[in-house]
Amino acid sequence: MRHGKKFNHLGRTASHRSALLSNMACSLIEHKRINTTVAKAKALRVYVEPLLTKAKEDTTHNRRIVFSYLQSKEAVTELFRTVAPKIAERNGGYTRIIKTGFRQGDAADTALIELVDFNELYNPNAEEKKTTRRSRRSASTAKVAVEAPAVEEKVEEPKAETTDSTEEKAGE
Repeated sequence: MRHGKKFNHLGRTASHRSALLSNMACSLIEHKRINTTVAKAKALRVYVEPLLTKAKEDTTHNRRIVFSYLQSKEAVTELFRTVAPKIAERNGGYTRIIKTGFRQGDAADTALIELVDFNELYNPNAEEKKTTRRSRRSASTAKVAVEAPAVEEKVEEPKAETTDSTEEKAGE
């Protein structure tokens, strides 16, 4: 009987399940997204999100706790160097599960699990980055105009000619 056993055992022994989740978490951290079954993706989300929360504060204690779960120095380094700064402002919900259909061989329900902040298509912060780039471009042109006002007079004459030529082309 499974009274009071709330998490998915995934049809494995405890040691096999912990090894599976550890390896999947390392792959998710290194590749930022992986394809798996829906059941494994949901189990992985419960496993990896507390580790991502720990990674937000870079202390020796937190690194050792995360290493005890992942057992991979490369994954721990990647987590604390690249992933943690991107998720620093997020309060939770670091992963996203997208169902992708059924597997060909056994018709298992498959899903894509990914780190939310590393997907540019769904990331709402990408629009903010575009606006800052635009403001930097306008700021750089304003600096050039302030630094060299005498050069502007010479540059304005060819600009006027180019506008006349474009008007002539439009008239034709």
